[in-house]
Amino acid sequence: MNAYDWQQTLLLCAALLVLIKPLGLYMAKVYRGDRTLLTPLLLPCEHLLYTLGGIREIDEMDWKQYAGCLLLFNLVCFAVLFALLLTQHLLPLNPQHFPAFPWQLALNTAVSFVTNTNWQNYGGEWTASHLTQMAGMTVHNFVSAATGMTVAIALIRGFARHKTGMVGNFWVDLVRTTLYILLPISCVAAILLASQGVIQNFAAYRPVSSLQATGQEVLIPTGPVASQEAIKELGTNGGGFFSANSSHPFENPTPFSNFLQIFLILLLPAALTSTFGVMVENTRQGWGLLLAMLFLFMLAFAALQWAESSGNPSIAALGVQGGNMEGKEVRFGLAGSTLYSVATTATSCGAVNAMHDSLTPLGGLVPLGLILTGEVVFGGVGSGLYTMLAFAIIAVFVSGLMIGRTPEYLGKKIEAREIWLSMLTILTSGIVVLIFSGVAMVTPSAVASISNPGAHGLSEVLYAFASMANNNGSAFAGLNGNIPFYNLLGAVAMLTGRYVPIVAVLAMAGSLAGKKNIPPSLGTLPTDRAPFVVWLILVIILVGSLTFFPALALGPVAEHLLMIGGK
Repeated sequence: MNAYDWQQTLLLCAALLVLIKPLGLYMAKVYRGDRTLLTPLLLPCEHLLYTLGGIREIDEMDWKQYAGCLLLFNLVCFAVLFALLLTQHLLPLNPQHFPAFPWQLALNTAVSFVTNTNWQNYGGEWTASHLTQMAGMTVHNFVSAATGMTVAIALIRGFARHKTGMVGNFWVDLVRTTLYILLPISCVAAILLASQGVIQNFAAYRPVSSLQATGQEVLIPTGPVASQEAIKELGTNGGGFFSANSSHPFENPTPFSNFLQIFLILLLPAALTSTFGVMVENTRQGWGLLLAMLFLFMLAFAALQWAESSGNPSIAALGVQGGNMEGKEVRFGLAGSTLYSVATTATSCGAVNAMHDSLTPLGGLVPLGLILTGEVVFGGVGSGLYTMLAFAIIAVFVSGLMIGRTPEYLGKKIEAREIWLSMLTILTSGIVVLIFSGVAMVTPSAVASISNPGAHGLSEVLYAFASMANNNGSAFAGLNGNIPFYNLLGAVAMLTGRYVPIVAVLAMAGSLAGKKNIPPSLGTLPTDRAPFVVWLILVIILVGSLTFFPALALGPVAEHLLMIGGK
């Protein structure tokens, strides 16, 4: 890494650490209904939405009511987006006259954006109209991100409250998340991105003469990109306006826009750890979780940077020196690409500024491994925190077994119900990935979609289902996912990976909220100190390794051995 790469990395960490505490405190105030800087401006809008929706702000819900409202809202969102995709040819703001989505692709896409996955089996600029991009994709980028954050807040209330079955009001949490957090930051981010050259218009595509002496014209796609790009990163959604995603110069034109996008991807997941600490009235707990996330993030970045800078020995044997720059943008450089790749797979974002399919075998193992561990290294907005807390409960449980004490976490006794629900939260996506990948490898149409046979082909399939089941959305692009098999089975993977953990977490929130608070004693394991942070990191690595090592050995590891063998 050169001096610029070090400056970029250190500046990113510094910017996050500076903003985590004030933003976390601000979000805690929002969810507690306290007055904030934006209250005079947004409170009338908030009350208007409650009036229109018939919502009583003071009404609380138990976990079953909360989960029911969440699932109903997401079902309606899916139905609206599915209908929009099937009828876009009849609707305005379609200057290129794109036809309707085929129903299987529309189903996969609607599920993808509702679940915060943003897996795209289509080329955005050649398939979706301006209206679809805005009213469909961008709107659902907001509401899917808000959904994840509401679940995390409900779980935090479960830890903070005692002897009550109430975990909040879903509709109030949804409105406040969108109105006070996502919209203001997205507006500022969109303006900053537009200042760097990210386009924002409603014009038809522009024909220009080719630079080649063929006399042919090419179409330059345009559209409302900056507004979608901001929430795409902030909400850890990841679905791009363009097929090339954030490697396209209209989405990500400059090194500063690249830095800003990485910062936006990490901002809310990191700040939610501070929100957690504030709301449970123990900020050290939040800092402990953040430290575990930051350590794993930097470890992954170092591993990916080493793998890509080492290059391919077969290429080096030809006299070509340097790192692996295949599939990367020279305007960002190697570190700008690897840092982005780690950020987008450590969270559930899935946006890319480099082609992950072009990474070296061990380089590709890093983003794949980050996804397979459940994306708890910051993770998606909301989903990263509640999955990390599930890991923390498992860590407390195992440590309790070793010292012969009933496990406790944040003053709550951890019993069989919480353990089962935590296991369901952590293992659901992994089970889906392994089963569905196995089915794909014995299905002729799925195997025929693999463009690279052998170990890399297995990696492509494994990455695809890992991305869908963990609601990431990035891909090893050598796999053709736009066939009925991947469209339909992928939709099942996304739905299962999203809503089974959500219901489990909400059930856990309700169970914890009903428990009494247990004062700490001499035998209580301190979970806000360095030894527990180290233990939590080890539990995360062990669970991921034991679950996926056989599959990874047949994919990226086998491919690396072939590469160093010159094959």
